[in-house]
Amino acid sequence: MSTDLLSPPEAVSVLSKSSNPELRRVRIQENDETIVLRGEVSTYYLKQLAQESLRSVAEGRHIVNLLEVRR
Repeated sequence: MSTDLLSPPEAVSVLSKSSNPELRRVRIQENDETIVLRGEVSTYYLKQLAQESLRSVAEGRHIVNLLEVRR
């Protein structure tokens, strides 16, 4: 059974430890197959950093990065 949970503990824990306040504001949604990142960041580097920071807790799930880069 797949249930959506807002703010999964593992993913939130990873990004909440970031020294960058933008990454601490990323919204995360997960289910059994995916982790979805939503929100805005100021650079493509931060978009990629958010995604790669979650690889260790993805446990085989796909990471869908819907973060928007605002300029």
